[in-house]
Amino acid sequence: MSEPRVRRAEIAIEQSHVDRVYRRLGELRSQAEDMRTKGYEIGHGAQREAVFEQASMLFERDMMVNHANQTLQSLDAEYEGLVFGRLDHTSTEPVYVGRLGIRDADFENLVTDWRAPAAAAFYQATAEAPMDVVRRRVIRCSGQQVLDVDDDVLMPESVPDDMPVVGEGALMAALGRARGEKMRDIVATIQKEQDEVIRAPWRGVTEITGGPGTGKTAVALHRAAYLLYRYRRQLGGAGVLVVGPSGVFTSYISRVLPSMGETNVELRALGEVLDGMEATRHDPAPLAAVKGSLRMRKVLLKAVRATPPDAPTELRIVYKGEVLKLGAKELDKARKKVHSAGGPPNRSRVRAAETLLGMLADKAEENAASGGPQLERADVIHDLGERIDFHRFLVAWWPVLYPAQVLRWLGDDDRLARAAKNVLTADEIAPLAESLRGEGDDWTVADVALLDEIRVLIGPPKRRKQRAQEIELDAEQTRDSDDPARLRTARPAHYDEYSHIVVDESQDLSPMQWRMLGRRGAHASWTIVGDPVQSSWPDPVEAEQARTQAFGAKTKHRRYTLRTNYRNSAEIFDLAARVVAGRGADDGDLPNAVRTTGLEPEIRTVDAHDRESAVHSSVKELLDSVDGTVGVICAMERVPEVERWLAGQSEDRLKVVGSLDSKGLEYDAVALVEPTELITESLTGRRVLYVALTRATQQLTIIASDDDWR
Repeated sequence: MSEPRVRRAEIAIEQSHVDRVYRRLGELRSQAEDMRTKGYEIGHGAQREAVFEQASMLFERDMMVNHANQTLQSLDAEYEGLVFGRLDHTSTEPVYVGRLGIRDADFENLVTDWRAPAAAAFYQATAEAPMDVVRRRVIRCSGQQVLDVDDDVLMPESVPDDMPVVGEGALMAALGRARGEKMRDIVATIQKEQDEVIRAPWRGVTEITGGPGTGKTAVALHRAAYLLYRYRRQLGGAGVLVVGPSGVFTSYISRVLPSMGETNVELRALGEVLDGMEATRHDPAPLAAVKGSLRMRKVLLKAVRATPPDAPTELRIVYKGEVLKLGAKELDKARKKVHSAGGPPNRSRVRAAETLLGMLADKAEENAASGGPQLERADVIHDLGERIDFHRFLVAWWPVLYPAQVLRWLGDDDRLARAAKNVLTADEIAPLAESLRGEGDDWTVADVALLDEIRVLIGPPKRRKQRAQEIELDAEQTRDSDDPARLRTARPAHYDEYSHIVVDESQDLSPMQWRMLGRRGAHASWTIVGDPVQSSWPDPVEAEQARTQAFGAKTKHRRYTLRTNYRNSAEIFDLAARVVAGRGADDGDLPNAVRTTGLEPEIRTVDAHDRESAVHSSVKELLDSVDGTVGVICAMERVPEVERWLAGQSEDRLKVVGSLDSKGLEYDAVALVEPTELITESLTGRRVLYVALTRATQQLTIIASDDDWR
């Protein structure tokens, strides 16, 4: 039989099994919907029952509805094909591998979850160590339709005469496919070196390093899905946090975990780690370096302990005909005394009151020694402590502090100069003060870590208790909600009990950002993803110190290096490697690009006044030549201008991003605008350009008005 006929026959065989899986999937979905309906009926019935039975029935309803919703979320997860693999062993029935496990009505296995031990051979078996696998088959589907199959033979001597073998390798075929706007999962093409990282033990710190295109991010996300599957009881309740460099990046990866049935994972950009914040703006590199330095801890501590701008400078109170007065110097002394006790300001107002009352009692004793009335010290303290005018003064003199308020105070040059004395230089203070003089919530990504530091320094203010009926209403809405976020146990603000934290592009985190993440991971295990060659942080030693402190006393630290660049063509990566070679990167630090396309990067040298038309024509050519996404990468400050140039291009496949926001992304084709500007805007220069050059998978066009970058 000819190869095309064999392939068609094998596709038909796999289509039959896939059809059976989807019929069973429909049955399971109907059962889950029936369970949810029954749960709601139980809840409505509880309203008519006696009070002592109502709580039990509502609990039963919540459990049924929650379980049904979670089941439906798994069954309805977005995917390109539920079944993607098959293992044929020497002596057992074939094992089908997919995104989740499914059994038929008789509990026979139809699909094995890719994370289950029984599926491990799909990724780990090799010709040298076949793990009893004769044939490994990748099944490529679109929705419920089988498009193609591709086989690897691992035990040639054991292949039966009636076992067909088709295909030439699934990985390279997958690499040539067009990219969409969202990252896809790689469950069908995980390689052995990647699988070892995914299945590494969950405790401690697992570090994944490697150059561009090695799949670090995809591996980290699949590791999160695997850990939640394998250690659901240990990790599921407290939750998993995934932190990426930007909102563009978290949007890009947002589909990966849900496509594998995992929805109980929080994705946050660095500008969103602090609850209530959504910062996207970046500071110029020199200013970001100041804000991210550990020196800012000293500046912020002084700022928190300084006298608030509007605080009264004199306390004057009349008691039994005597004027008791504390001047500015005495009030400063009182403030220092309160802070010396070490408590956070927002929890120290009682101590502040006691300190002031004690000093007022001292004044009363001084008056008595000079011939004034004799007063009992205890009476002075008690009586003044009951006075409304004293409490009004106290509230103004020792106000509740808020992080944004304190950081805005440092926009005053003199106040910042006092807080930064002997810590920052005059050249650093001026631009820092200017950047903090904004209004509202217009913060930069670097500011978020400063706000979080202040939050901890000042302590939480006392909050009013919600009314009982408000709490009950919120609970009722949570029970009735189909939203998994509402169905999860409500977490307090600034939650710090995550069970596992994934940090991508970790090489760029500042020391202050590491401190911010460390607070969220006090009890967590970690997966850290990064590449030192791509680092944009100028002081790696300081960052390493802060990173180690963030991990705490976790003793287990394992490191994996991925060395194969699957993303870039060799032609594109060779250019990127030349740009960064000898400038902080040796050959041993760079991955090996294994795929060739025959398409060399195109470099277009243009005059500055022709830049717009060159970008426009280059982008049009790239859109015409690739089926997937086209990225236009430029310096951060040039993004609005380039977006205006391309406003007439209505293609959804076209994205304009700044150099810092391009980290972690990939496109079928890239137009890189003015590479020299990417070098000059960053303190680490060519490393940022190296990142931008390695975003393209198929084609790369560079538009430059000079050759300095080369």
